[in-house]
Amino acid sequence: MASLHQRHASKHGVRPGAEGPLHVGIIMDGNGRWAAERGLPRSEGHRRGMDAVRETVRAAPQFGVEYLTLFSFSSENWARPDAEVETLFGLLRVFILSDLAELHERGVRITLIGSREGVPPDICALLDEAERLTSNNQGLRFLVAFNYGGRDEIARAVRRIAEKGRVDPAEITPELISQYLDTAGVPDPDLIIRTSGELRLSNFLLWQSAYSELVFLPIYWPEFDRRAFEAALDDFRQRKRRYGGVTASAGV
Repeated sequence: MASLHQRHASKHGVRPGAEGPLHVGIIMDGNGRWAAERGLPRSEGHRRGMDAVRETVRAAPQFGVEYLTLFSFSSENWARPDAEVETLFGLLRVFILSDLAELHERGVRITLIGSREGVPPDICALLDEAERLTSNNQGLRFLVAFNYGGRDEIARAVRRIAEKGRVDPAEITPELISQYLDTAGVPDPDLIIRTSGELRLSNFLLWQSAYSELVFLPIYWPEFDRRAFEAALDDFRQRKRRYGGVTASAGV
């Protein structure tokens, strides 16, 4: 019979006592700084970052990860220079056009989270096609956080609830709000990794990360490879997850 601790963890979409994470979220940070330190244009940093994306998506199922969420373009990234934003869009176009067939063949299911507002129509069409083509796949669930911000996601969820009409305040529960998030039906991330040495979430999965373990790596995203991924997972396995409680050996 499940313990009270296990039932609480299950209620909040997290796994108690797991050897490895079921769901990993990654804040891919440091492309520009990686390039600057090498005297290269920022665009080259973003291009090399796409290579890291490919390696990470391929490695995740081999490590037992079933859900992978990558923070690819934040709602705050619009403040970057137009040329850099267009570079990011161009790389996304190339990634979908060149990698979608392989991802589909390997059974990867692609899900987009974030707002479509302001996104070029051709990008939206490519994203829609990626979701449609892979919608029945049973392998890795690959969530792409594109034009995404955690606060915006929560606000959009609340608006969708309000659009239902008159809502009894007693009905507004964490479980109800979770049903209207972009990640509805997806377990909360067990582990969130951030590269570049920065120590913050930067508006990424704010609701879902309430009990996530956090690993901050001092390397830039283009340097993230299979070994770095495995090291972060090993770090996770050493953690004792209590979800606000205490372990049996810790006492009261």
